[in-house]
Amino acid sequence: MEGILAFMQELRPFEQIALYSVLGVALLGLLYALFLRVQVLREPKGTSQMQDVWNSIRIGADTYLRRQLRSVLPVIAILTVALFLSVFIVPPTPEAAQRFSGMSQDVLRLTIGLGRSLAFIMGALFSLSVGQIGMRMAVQANVRVADAARRSFGESLKIAYRAGTVTGMLTDGLGLLGGTVIVIIFGIASPDVLLGFGFGGTLVALFMRVGGGIFTKAADVGADLVGKLEAGLPEDDPRNPAVIADLVGDNVGDCAGMASDIFESYEVTIVAALILGIALWHVTGNFEWIIFPLLVRGIGVVSSIVGTYAVRSDSGESGDAMRAIFTGYLTSAAISVVLFGIVAFLYMRDIPGGWWRPFLATTVGILLAISIDRLTEYFTSSHGAPVKEIRKSTRTGPATTILSGIAVGYESSVWAILVIAATLFASIVIFGSIPGIPSGDSVTFVLYGI
Repeated sequence: MEGILAFMQELRPFEQIALYSVLGVALLGLLYALFLRVQVLREPKGTSQMQDVWNSIRIGADTYLRRQLRSVLPVIAILTVALFLSVFIVPPTPEAAQRFSGMSQDVLRLTIGLGRSLAFIMGALFSLSVGQIGMRMAVQANVRVADAARRSFGESLKIAYRAGTVTGMLTDGLGLLGGTVIVIIFGIASPDVLLGFGFGGTLVALFMRVGGGIFTKAADVGADLVGKLEAGLPEDDPRNPAVIADLVGDNVGDCAGMASDIFESYEVTIVAALILGIALWHVTGNFEWIIFPLLVRGIGVVSSIVGTYAVRSDSGESGDAMRAIFTGYLTSAAISVVLFGIVAFLYMRDIPGGWWRPFLATTVGILLAISIDRLTEYFTSSHGAPVKEIRKSTRTGPATTILSGIAVGYESSVWAILVIAATLFASIVIFGSIPGIPSGDSVTFVLYGI
């Protein structure tokens, strides 16, 4: 045990407490997801007719996931062996030799290879868990949301948002748990192992996102062709068997695939931040670069939990769901910025350039997220000018409708690119001119800020 936790002994007491606290926050996120799941499942499932349709969707979604699992698991097994053997092609880094000093080269290769393959399995299983549990949570919630909508808008929003938060908390908790455990065990040798963790999550996300998307579109188009054109049935009429497949596709593509995709994005950003943090540790000798990204993620989990309680709406028959959700989003963002500033001021004062640089970088990231959210709302909301413009173009035929839609899509991409470019430029300004840092190392600082 002392050998495994040797990295922890090199840290200051505050840093040790911080790492274990982040581990505790990750577990807190998972427990909160379990708590919300129990709350959602307590809600009634509506009439027998609603349950009949829901049960068909549930069986179809479960069948798809089981079939996909049989396709993914052999690939995971093969790549696990490949990652273990990769250490004999690309030898362990000098950091790994320093972390496990005293080991022979062969034992070191086996240690890193085993860690890399186990991290790959962990990343793949975590991504599978997020996708499968997230989809099943969506299936369980949809009939309950439909039943609650007959009573009040606010109640249906509460159930729907809690069900979605289950997936979010699983993403935060499992991603943070995996990254923190690897850092605690492998320390400065973490980059040798983190690549396996990131690759595992990315592989499964690819399967679930692409596979689910293809299934969704095939079922959607098939249901429309058969039901609407040939049989003359209305949209999403349950008398059309293909509609059930279409609704199953909505769950496996837009829920399972999206959940795994979000986990992959969350996971690889943790991996990138930790690898860059260890690179900066080489330059400055400060462990703060490694610990701070994990603290930022831990703060994000806590602020997200608090923000869920700010999502409220009127108890009447109608309301603005996006406004309520954005209120919770802003609450979490405000809490995060305040806590980022406190942690940076108390912990990052000894780093080159000052504590305010990492604080500003994280704040810019929050502003980027808010900006993208507002842009998405503007270009896709029925209240926004772009959608109204597309609606007007439908009066003159399908050609103008298609042209108007494509033009709006291109315009939205331009604004998103400009916002992201401005964020990158801000990171360059913040970290690109630190006194006393050689120009060759300043690139690493800039990448860390990004």
